[in-house]
Amino acid sequence: MSTQVFRSASRAARAFLSASHTAPLLCQWRTAAAATATVFRGPARSLSSYREKADCKKSTARGWLYGTLAFPAAVYLLQDHQLHAAELERTFIAIKPDGVQRGLIAEIVSRFERKGFKLVAIKIVVPSKEFAQKHYHDLKERPFFNGLCDFLSSGPVVAMVWEGEGVIKYGRKLIGATDPQKSEPGTIRGDLAVVVDRNIIHGSDAPKTAKDEIALWFSHGELVSYTSNAEKWMYGVN
Repeated sequence: MSTQVFRSASRAARAFLSASHTAPLLCQWRTAAAATATVFRGPARSLSSYREKADCKKSTARGWLYGTLAFPAAVYLLQDHQLHAAELERTFIAIKPDGVQRGLIAEIVSRFERKGFKLVAIKIVVPSKEFAQKHYHDLKERPFFNGLCDFLSSGPVVAMVWEGEGVIKYGRKLIGATDPQKSEPGTIRGDLAVVVDRNIIHGSDAPKTAKDEIALWFSHGELVSYTSNAEKWMYGVN
């Protein structure tokens, strides 16, 4: 609930700030808000579009009003920036040996990219049987456990970490049901796989699972944090 309130407030603040491009009365308030936010947080990417100098008529009589309004405006702007950062999550995705051998790497990567998710780590490895057992540890009591581990360690695996808003939930939707014959057309498994034993891809199913799997497959130094030029077009953070 609080997330929705902060989002609504920040959007209202952005709309009010945008209006100041054409309203002289609001120009100084807009600039002051950005300056106040910068003081509290330092130069922030979400505030970059508010740094330009406004061509405003100076009015000392209104100065107190601008100063009074600048602080809450800055709070809204910073909340919006922080909320956006908090909503971005990471998930672990692996193209299994069958997907690699069938030449589906580019196809699978492109589906995540076209959705708007950001690739922050990738490597190709041949996991050992022991490593596969660690990956599937939650299934060790299942009768198919050994078969899963044997298959995952049978050839190269493309291990990836993808970042984005809702990437865990929607990544699973892109992948489709575990059984390809129950997967909807348009999903990766629905389009590219036939049987459950060769379903070509794995994806984390929950935040804790994603955290554990990323830590298992990647060291901290292998994860890259960067700003994609597409983010402002995906999330509206301008």
